[in-house]
Order: sequence, then C-alpha cells, then structure tokens
Amino acid sequence: MEVEAMHNEDLGREDGQQPEKETKPSLASMIGANSNIAQNADGGIDLLSTVGGVRGILETVLPGFVFIMVFALSSNLTWALVASIGLGVVFMIIRLAKRSTLIQSATGLIGILICAFAARHTGNAKDYYIPGFYTSGAYLLAMLVSVIVRWPLIGLLFGFIRNEGVEWRNKADRLRRYQIATWIVIAVFALRLAVQLPMYYMDHVVALGIARALMGVPLYAAGLWFAWLISKPAQTATGDATGAATS
Repeated sequence: MEVEAMHNEDLGREDGQQPEKETKPSLASMIGANSNIAQNADGGIDLLSTVGGVRGILETVLPGFVFIMVFALSSNLTWALVASIGLGVVFMIIRLAKRSTLIQSATGLIGILICAFAARHTGNAKDYYIPGFYTSGAYLLAMLVSVIVRWPLIGLLFGFIRNEGVEWRNKADRLRRYQIATWIVIAVFALRLAVQLPMYYMDHVVALGIARALMGVPLYAAGLWFAWLISKPAQTATGDATGAATS
C-alpha cells in the first residue's frame, strides 16, 4: 500500500501537479461544507436557520439571561448558577427527546458549565461572562488573520453555498467584497468586546448580562446579513450574477 501511494505521488509530480498546493482549496471546501450558513428558497441567506432556528436562539440567549435575572433579583450566585445550568439540562433533554445527536445536545450545556465554573471558581457573578470574551477574541483574531493572508473566512463560508468554491479568489472584485464582508463580522466581535469589557471591569454585572444577550445572536445575525449583502455578486445587464452560480 505504501509503495503504491509513493508511486501515485511520483506520477502526480511527473504530470506537473503540486499536491501540497491543493491543501488550501481542500481546507477551504471543508470549512465551507461544515458551516451552518443556510440559504432560503430565494437564494438569500436564511438567518433563522443559520443561527439554529428559534430553539437555537433560545438555547443561546436564555441561560445567560436567566442567570443574570436571578442574580439581580436574589444577589445569590448559587441560585443564579443553578437556574442557568437547570435550563441548560432542560434544553439538552428536549434535544435528546427530538433525537438530536449527543454532541449537539451536550454542546450548549457544556458551554453553560464552563461559564458557571468560571463564576463559581472566583465567586464573582461577572466572571460567568469571561469565556465569552475569549470566544469573541478568538473569532476576531481568526478572521483578522484570514483577511491578512487574503483567505477571508466569510468568503470560504459564503463562497461554498453560492457554488463559487474558491474561484472567487482569482477575481479581484469578488476577493475585495469578501474581504469587506469579513471586516463587517470582525466589527461585530470587536464591538462586543468594546462595549462589554468596560462593563466587566466597572462591575456593572446586570448591564453586562443584558448587553451579552442583546449583542449575541441578534448582533451576529445582523452582521451576517450585511456581510451577505455586501458580498453579493455584481449583476450584469442581463441580470446574471458574475462569478457565481447563485446570489
């Protein structure tokens, strides 16, 4: 088997192929194929499906919102954590009852447990939101790097569902549009940090919790929508999209 693989590799080199250069397109296709970006029947972005539907929004927003509301009313960190974790367990049970995969069911609960551990470890309610800062920072950094190396992540995600693959990188206008679209989503994560970090350091816990809920899924969905519009392929005189099979 190893000899055959080496022989095939040698044949590829004799044909002038560069296997190592195929890594980026393959990785790009993998990223696009595994994204949760969805289209509607009209060919536009389906924001509701992309963010997980109504249930996905509730699972993302409610645990943190319940945590901060219980804490604001009781000033009891334990009760707030129990309420948040309990709601996460309920959501997981519902997903299991709907026959979702175990990984999908447990992902949300694991996130809640990580936040709860951070708050319990320090005994400070505001630390419930620390993991979110790291998550936003990681996404911001990854997208910033992708823009710098001219492989904008939004291009990989949107290009896949628009049937552009990675061919958009060979067209200056398409690359520029996807660079701008990625900057829009970068701005979403940057805005989260710019607004929420001062609240964290000034101990405005309730305001931080409300800001986290409002600047979570709603702001992200708005950013994706604007990114989709700005990266839409230009229309020709006949109304056909250039550089893509769909808009």
